[in-house]
Amino acid sequence: MTRTKREYVAWRRRTKSRLCVSIFRGAHSKHTRNITQQKIRALLSAHRDSDKQKRNFRHLWITRINAVIRER
Repeated sequence: MTRTKREYVAWRRRTKSRLCVSIFRGAHSKHTRNITQQKIRALLSAHRDSDKQKRNFRHLWITRINAVIRER
């Protein structure tokens, strides 16, 4: 059986993760550890802020309903 080197696998993993973060600048677009940390942080922020947005819209919706009810 022939010996397999790991460089191809590592190269594919790095370039695959680099394609997703082409908008980042500096070390966040070059270093793989920074890339993964930045992606994890972005996903956490997106999840947290989507919940916050739902909460804000629910509050706004209730306020509008109350305003209409008070007019009548």
